[in-house]
Amino acid sequence: MSREYVLKPYQPEVHLQIGYAQELNPQQLAAVTAPPGPALVIAGAGSGKTRTLTYRVAYLLEQGIPADRILLLTFTNKAAGEMMRRISDLLGQELRALWGGTFHSIGARILRLHAEAVGYQPDFTILDRDDAQDLIKACVTDAGIETKGTHFPKPAVLNEIFSLTANTHKSTEELVAGQFSYFESFAAQIAVLAKKYTERKRATNAMDFDDLLALWLKLFQDNAEIREQYQRRFQFILVDEYQDTNKLQSDLIDLLAARHHNVTVVGDDAQSIYAWRGANFANILEFPKRYPGAKVFKIETNYRSTPEILNVANAAIAANVNQFAKELSPARKSGVKPALIQCQDAGQQSAFIAQRVLELREEGQNLNHVAVLYRSHFHALELQLELTRQQIPFSITSGIRFFEQAHIKDATAYLKLVANPRDEISFKRLVQLLPGVAAKGADKLFRNFQSSSRGNEAQIEIGNRKSEIGNELEPPYVSCYKMATALQSCSKSVPKKAAVAWAQFVATISQLEDPVVRKSAAKMLRLVMDAGYDDYLKETYANYERRLEELEQLAEFAYQFGSVEEFLTQLALLTNVEAEDGDAAKGDDEKLKLSTIHQAKGLEFDAVFVIMLCDGMFPSTRSMESTEGEEDERRLFYVAVTRAKNELYLTYPLIRGGFGNSGSDMFQSPSRFLSEIPKDLLNEWNLRPANAYG
Repeated sequence: MSREYVLKPYQPEVHLQIGYAQELNPQQLAAVTAPPGPALVIAGAGSGKTRTLTYRVAYLLEQGIPADRILLLTFTNKAAGEMMRRISDLLGQELRALWGGTFHSIGARILRLHAEAVGYQPDFTILDRDDAQDLIKACVTDAGIETKGTHFPKPAVLNEIFSLTANTHKSTEELVAGQFSYFESFAAQIAVLAKKYTERKRATNAMDFDDLLALWLKLFQDNAEIREQYQRRFQFILVDEYQDTNKLQSDLIDLLAARHHNVTVVGDDAQSIYAWRGANFANILEFPKRYPGAKVFKIETNYRSTPEILNVANAAIAANVNQFAKELSPARKSGVKPALIQCQDAGQQSAFIAQRVLELREEGQNLNHVAVLYRSHFHALELQLELTRQQIPFSITSGIRFFEQAHIKDATAYLKLVANPRDEISFKRLVQLLPGVAAKGADKLFRNFQSSSRGNEAQIEIGNRKSEIGNELEPPYVSCYKMATALQSCSKSVPKKAAVAWAQFVATISQLEDPVVRKSAAKMLRLVMDAGYDDYLKETYANYERRLEELEQLAEFAYQFGSVEEFLTQLALLTNVEAEDGDAAKGDDEKLKLSTIHQAKGLEFDAVFVIMLCDGMFPSTRSMESTEGEEDERRLFYVAVTRAKNELYLTYPLIRGGFGNSGSDMFQSPSRFLSEIPKDLLNEWNLRPANAYG
């Protein structure tokens, strides 16, 4: 294993099994046949990144480098499997000795061989997310931490905090102060829990997902002999999607490559869009600084999009200061100019998209190859309504469906219960949010509530008669009295630890039944958030800010409906459509694709609509507060544009109906990203008056 293998210079005249010069363009060829040493390959969108990486591995093997001296690191099992298959196909042989896989799978493989060096046995268990949260919950109990009424973070949030500390190399205190400042009063207790969690994992011979990397790094840092063994073994290291690596992954790569420096990283800084989950943009940007003398290869020939779309893409990213400047050049023939569509409001935007989609279908376009991309889930709410009205089939490929998210179902459950006090599902969902109330307790409370409600019916009838005769009581007030009284009478059945929360729940329901509030779904949703649900989000979800923003936007969306019942009816229709379309990929029917841009990265479509391009929406309000945030959003816009192969539509509404607490319309400013694109690159469409489409 100590033998060093030499990579010979590329000689075109020497016969090799693969004709590299014939199968690769000059930029790809230069990267594939690069001499030993560190190399950064900046592979622009649609430029053949995977092809370049797989041919590089094949080239190393053809040059006599043994397969077991090569390490190929990817981010997904799918990517690893695809690359290994392609390499095998190129060379016509199986490559069992080649170490290829995700960071976590390689980490697990190495830790199985050296578990005892980090205090574990080789048969250690790998905890999934639920298992990890159960163990954290046990640590909270063992530590004797009082969580009742304190808004102490729940196990899922603690798990996220511990994960981020591992992947960013920050202390628990630093991370809480920076990303979870609303838990700063608990910082000392969280630090104690982190230590207990680590001890408990070791005691039970279990590792969580993050340990596979953190302990892998610790193994190499603390054991010179083992570290040197792998530094000698992996003479050539290749890394895919390098722009998405975090601090921990970057340190692992640097440590492994410290002996030979033969590390080739492939990625595109312009497509670094995962900072929110720990990816460190500085890794790719500063690679040449960490590896003096590193060669930088740029692959800029794009095989996906028309020249007109690439012109817009190049202009879209040009304003970013922190980047490797590149200019995507087309391999395809000319097509139509991308369209910029100014709409009166979100309704007209939706009507336009629906109409244009129908036209594309009539022109022979398969809807499975058409996508609507957006910055955030809630940007497509009006569009979903319009597509449903026009019976245009669509599927949502942006992770969990919007209306099936827990926080959306929680908030709307309040409205459902007020609209229908007999709604058992909504009642039980809400009371199980309270501390100490589980399924059996919820069932008991519901039975008591129903009994109390029936007991009040005589009083309600009398109250209604008084209202008819003397106008002393209005029926809406009676309804409020009925709900509040019935709930209050159940107090004796509520666990002691939930007493305070139950009182708040009763008060919230009473406030929701107020005649003024009861008329507006938007006002009801805002009251739910103000009545303490935002605190529940903080302690329950690590991404609480995003969830709160989605609820606020759901309230804005709700202003357009005349009644709570109408709002709930439309939500039910949309939810059913989402459920039916969830497995769209399994069928043969054509469906328009709706997706967040984050979920669409790596995909391509014949026609793409990018919607809600307004300042405050795309880019988001929070991102505009810093240069770094704005550049991150600009990269996201670049990713959206470069998904399009043949046609690109950029749309924005001039006003957003029902905006603000008053429910009044608000004028929107077109996204600043649109002003950065020269007008001659876009075909501006003048729409007819609002609602002219559809």
